[in-house]
Formats: sequence, C-alpha cells, structure tokens
Amino acid sequence: MTKIVVTLHTFRGMRGFQQSLIFHIKTLMIDKNVVKSLVDEWLEGKEYFLVDIQISPDDKIVVEIDHADGVWIEDCVELSRYIEDRLSRDEEDYELEVGSAGLGQPFKVPQQYQNFIGKEVEVLDKDGKKVKGVLKSVDGNDFVVAVNEKVHVEGKKRPVKMDVDHAYKMDEVKYTKYIISFK
Repeated sequence: MTKIVVTLHTFRGMRGFQQSLIFHIKTLMIDKNVVKSLVDEWLEGKEYFLVDIQISPDDKIVVEIDHADGVWIEDCVELSRYIEDRLSRDEEDYELEVGSAGLGQPFKVPQQYQNFIGKEVEVLDKDGKKVKGVLKSVDGNDFVVAVNEKVHVEGKKRPVKMDVDHAYKMDEVKYTKYIISFK
C-alpha cells in the first residue's frame, strides 16, 4: 500500500515568506516476521509445518504449509481465518492466500524431503547434472537418492542396470522435487 504524505513547507525567501508543497511517498508493506509468528502460533501442537511465506510489494501474502499426510482445505481455511483475525485491514489492505506446497515444485524445507522418502524425485545439482531416482534417506542436511544406472560389472560384457546411491547436501543442489507419476 502506498501512502502519500503532503507537507506544507514555509520558508523566507528574497520576496518575503513563500510556501511550497512537499510530497513524500511512503510504501508500507506487511512485515513477513509478523505473518510468520502468526503462522507459528497456529502451527503449535499440529503436525503441519511451514514451507514458505511470500509477500509481494502490493501486499499479496502467500503462505504455504505441508503435512506428511497431505493438506486439508479445512485447515487452510482455518489458518487463513486465524491470520485475518489478527491482521488489521484498516492499517494495511492485503490479499491472503493459504495453501499447500505444490506437488512437483522444488522442496524448500527439510521436512518435505522426509515426506517423500521412498518416492521418485528429480535432483539438479550445482553443476547442472540432473538425476532421477528414489529418495532413499534423509539425515539432517544430507540425503541419498538411489538412481538406476548402467554399471560395468567385472566379468560381464555388457553393462548391468542397478541402483547406485548418490549422496547430496540440501544446500548444495539447485533443486529437488517430487516426480508426479501416473503409472
């Protein structure tokens, strides 16, 4: 929201007292930390977790939450009402959107990795190498993906397809995302 403040400035010039208008344009935005603390309050005691909060310059607030068993629309509505009841539209007009982290979108928090253990994921590392495989394990900031690759085995003429573990650190990949499969 943009507020324009007008100030009448009076000064003494060569021709006596003169006045001029000074316009100050001040852009106010909703504080992300305020929204985060409201979401954290709502999350307390629930198995949901916060994935992301984004606030655009025109005060569109987007809150993404997730849960190991999926997100229910009733819970999104409840969180939305919780936030709306505590933010004043009189002070700052805003648009609020509460939803689940999108399937097929890159993971943003470690809990998302935990939710997809045993599922097929795609990883793009910092060098631009993309692999697809099954998310095998997660430990803190580390995760392992089992990738089905052709491997040369001693005593065999042709390469054999087998799962090869690839270890990564979450902060050392460009993205990891769930692969939606309709098999």
